[in-house]
Amino acid sequence: MGLKEEFEEYAEKAKQLPENTSNDDKLILYGLFKQATVGNVNTSRPGMFNMRDRAKWDAWKAIEGKTQEEAMNDYITKVKQLQEAASS
Repeated sequence: MGLKEEFEEYAEKAKQLPENTSNDDKLILYGLFKQATVGNVNTSRPGMFNMRDRAKWDAWKAIEGKTQEEAMNDYITKVKQLQEAASS
């Protein structure tokens, strides 16, 4: 299985993470997913009254410069960590 297929598999698994997954972890996954699928941030930062989208944008911006392959690998690793934490 190639990296892209494995990434897509773990993107599906991420949807089944428990409800109590922290917002910080969700933001990390969001940033890695966007970097892996889109690349560097290509939009302007949302306004200060749009806190949710602003946090998501910041999470994506924080990993700017990672290659798409690095982001895919990091995403897979993070989902595995969260799955292990949820099952223990």
